Amino acid sequence: MSQTYMDQESDSYNDIRPTFYIGQHDSTRSETLTDLQYGQVLNSGFSYVTTPITNKNFHGRVVNLLKTTLMDAKANEKAGSVPDPVVPPLTTEDTNLFPGTYTSGLVAYSSPWIDLCSPNHVVSSISRQVLNLEVSYANFCGVRSIIVPGPRQDSNQTGSSQGITQYARAIKEAFSIGTRVNIIIHIPMYREPSLEEKVPLLSPFDEDVSETPPKGQEIDLFGSWDSWHVIRTVCDYDTRLLVALKIPRVLPEKELQTRWFSEPVQYLTFAPQTFQTNKAGHPSLSRHHQEMIFTYMRLKNAPYFLLCDVGPELEADPSPKEITAADFPSLVEAAAQQTASSSGSKFHGLNTYSAYLRHLERQQEPLSELEQTTLTNFQDWLQSPLQPLSDNLESVTYEVFEGDPVKYFQYEMAIAAALTEWAALGKPTSSPGGEVVIAVAGSGRGPLVTRALRASQSTGVPVRVWGVEKNPNAYVYLLRQNQREWNGSVTVVKTDMRAWKGPIISDSASTSAPTYGKVDILVSELLGSFGDNELSPECLDGIQHVLAPTYGISIPASYTAHLSPISTPRLYADIRQRALTADENAFDTPWVVRLFALDFVAERGVPGHPRFQEAWEFEHPLPQSTLDAVEARRAGGVAGGGGGSMAGAVGANDHNTRHCHLTFVCRSRGVIHGLAGYFEAVLYAPTIGGAEGEEDAKIELSTLPENIDKKSKDMISWFPIFFPLKQPLYFPPDTELEVSMWRQTDDAKVWYEWMVEAFMWVGPSQRVKVGGSDLCSSHKVACLL
Repeated sequence: MSQTYMDQESDSYNDIRPTFYIGQHDSTRSETLTDLQYGQVLNSGFSYVTTPITNKNFHGRVVNLLKTTLMDAKANEKAGSVPDPVVPPLTTEDTNLFPGTYTSGLVAYSSPWIDLCSPNHVVSSISRQVLNLEVSYANFCGVRSIIVPGPRQDSNQTGSSQGITQYARAIKEAFSIGTRVNIIIHIPMYREPSLEEKVPLLSPFDEDVSETPPKGQEIDLFGSWDSWHVIRTVCDYDTRLLVALKIPRVLPEKELQTRWFSEPVQYLTFAPQTFQTNKAGHPSLSRHHQEMIFTYMRLKNAPYFLLCDVGPELEADPSPKEITAADFPSLVEAAAQQTASSSGSKFHGLNTYSAYLRHLERQQEPLSELEQTTLTNFQDWLQSPLQPLSDNLESVTYEVFEGDPVKYFQYEMAIAAALTEWAALGKPTSSPGGEVVIAVAGSGRGPLVTRALRASQSTGVPVRVWGVEKNPNAYVYLLRQNQREWNGSVTVVKTDMRAWKGPIISDSASTSAPTYGKVDILVSELLGSFGDNELSPECLDGIQHVLAPTYGISIPASYTAHLSPISTPRLYADIRQRALTADENAFDTPWVVRLFALDFVAERGVPGHPRFQEAWEFEHPLPQSTLDAVEARRAGGVAGGGGGSMAGAVGANDHNTRHCHLTFVCRSRGVIHGLAGYFEAVLYAPTIGGAEGEEDAKIELSTLPENIDKKSKDMISWFPIFFPLKQPLYFPPDTELEVSMWRQTDDAKVWYEWMVEAFMWVGPSQRVKVGGSDLCSSHKVACLL
C-alpha cells in the first residue's frame, strides 16, 4: 500500500510544502508506552504518541470511592447535607508516567471516564478532583500538552447547559494548577454518531443518573461549537486553551468548517471511521477532506494530525537485557543492512493510515515565494498603523513597501493613461516648456518617481517631475537617487507637502521673489489599510493649492472604505493579553493585520446587504467651494452655517468627517470579535478610449477579498485593518448586525468610533435587540495632523 502511494509522488523535492506531524492515539491504552513500544510507534511513521496519565488501578480506586460515597449518602441522608468525597493522592501503583528524557515529547490524555458535566454532585466532584490530580502530575513530569475529552452533550440540549458550565469551570480551575501546560479540548466538529467516546463514564455507577442521550433528535451542526464557545469564554480566552477537532466522515457545510478554521485548532483527529476505502483496499479521504486539510496546512501555526485507534499492534516489552558491543553492527555491516532493506519495500512497516497522510503531504501545492518570504510570516500578526505625518519612517519600512511590484505597476499604468489622455486632448500644461508637471507627494525613497519617469518614456509625453518629501533621511536618499538613477532630471524638495508652495518657474538668476507654478498631475501613495486611516484626505487637501485648478489630476482620484463583521478568536486572545500586560489601549487601536484564521459571519448574497459593505468615500481634488469654506472657517468665519466644530475646534477639517450605518444578515448563530476593514481606490479613470464610466477602463487597487484578484492580484502593500470589540458579541440565528462607525476630527487629530448591535425579528414589523457592544473609540491613539 505504502509503495503504491509513494510511487505516485512527483520528483520535485526542492519545492517547499507544509510539514505534516502525525501522532498516534489508542483509546484502549491504559499505561505509558515502554521505550521499545515507543520506538515501534515511531517506526510506523508517527512523530509522537499520546499517553494516559493514570492507569486501571487508579480507575478502580476511584470507582470504589464513588460506590462507597453513594451508598453512604443513601444510608445517612440528611436534609441540607452534601457528601463531598476526597480522591486520595496518586501512588506509584496509579501511574506509569514518570519524568524521563522524552516525557516532554509525549501528549498526555486525561482519563476519558470522568464526567465533569454530571448533574450528580458526587460524580462531578470526583471527576473534577481526578482531572486536577492528573493535570498537576503531568505538569510535574514535564508534559507540555494535555488533551481532555470534551463534553458528550451540548448546552443546546435540554438539561445540558448546567453540565457545560460545570465543565468549563473545571477547565478554568485546571489552568491554575497546571501552570505550564496547554489544555486541549477533544471535541467533534459536530455530533456525528460515530465520533462519540465509547469509554463508559463514571455516571453509570450512580443508579440515579442516566447517561443515555435522547435518540432521534435532529443533529444541531453548531451545537458542538456552542459548547466550545462557552468553555473558552469561561476561561477568558486563555491562550493555553486549544482544540483537538474530531473530523467526521461526512463534512458539514462550509459555514461550519470556516467557523472551526478560525478557532485555535491544535490537532485534527481522525478515527478509522473517517476514512473510506479506495479500489486497492487502502484507506483514503474524500476530496472535500483533502481540501480541508490543505487549507488548514496554510496556517502559520498549522495543526498536528492525531490518528486514533489505527494501530499498530504493539509487542510486549520483554525484560531488558544487558547490552553488549556485539549488539551493535560495524559500519560495513550497517551499510549492508541498509542496502538489503532498501531493496524491498521502501516504506516497510509504515502504518497504512500514516502512510496515506504522508502521501497527502506531498500532494500539497508548494508554498509560493511570496508565501515563504512574507505572507505566512504576517498571518494574524498585529501591527500598529503608521503615523507618517508625525513619524519619520525608517529605510527598511520603505523597502517593504517597495517589494510590492503590483502596486507600482498599477500606479505606472495610471500615470501613463493620464499622460496619454493629456496629450490626446491637447490640454495646456503648467510648465513654460510645455512639459506635463508631475509632483510625487510623499516620495519616500522614490519608487513612484521612477514609475512616473517610465510612464513618460513609454508614452512619449515629456514631463517635469518634482519629488516632495518631509523625512530628512529619505530626502538624502532621494538626492542620491537623482544623481545615480534619474540623471538629475528630478527636482527634490524637502518640506511637508502641505507647506509646499509649488514648482518654482522663475529664472534662478532673478533677484526678485520666486514665482511658483502649478502641478498638472499630483501622485501620492498615502493610502492606509482603511483608505483614509493614514490621513490621505488631510494631506491631499493641504497640497491641493498647488494643483492646476482646471485640468489638474489627482492619482488616486478616489477611494472607498469597506467593512465586514468577523470572528477572530486568536486575535481577540492576543489583544486581550496585550491589554492585561503592556498596552492599555490595545482594544482602542485599529490594528493592521493580515487576517487569515477568521470567519466572516455575515451571509453572502443577501440583496441590499452584501458581506462587504461600503462605509464611505473620498474624492480628489475637492470642489473649490469646499476649499473656500475651509479657509473661511480657519479665518474665523461661519461659512457653512456653523461657528465652529462640535469637537471644540474651528471645524476646518469637518468636511473630512464621515459616518455610516450598515446592516449585515447572519443566518447561523455565532460570535464577532470586531470589524474587518478594507479599501478600494480608483487611481485613474480614463475619459476616452471606451464608454464613459466603463469599469474595465479604470485603473484600480483593491484589498477586498472578493475583488483583489480581479483588480490588483498578488498585491501585498496593504493588509486589512481590524477594529476590535472590547467584549465578544454573541448572536442567535437569523440575526441582523447593525454597524455604526464614525470618522471624527478636532482639527488636530483624526480618530474612529465604532459600535455593533444585534437585532432579531419577532414579528413582521418588530425587532428586539439581543446584544450590543460598547462604543469603541481610537481617540487615545488618534492620528496626529
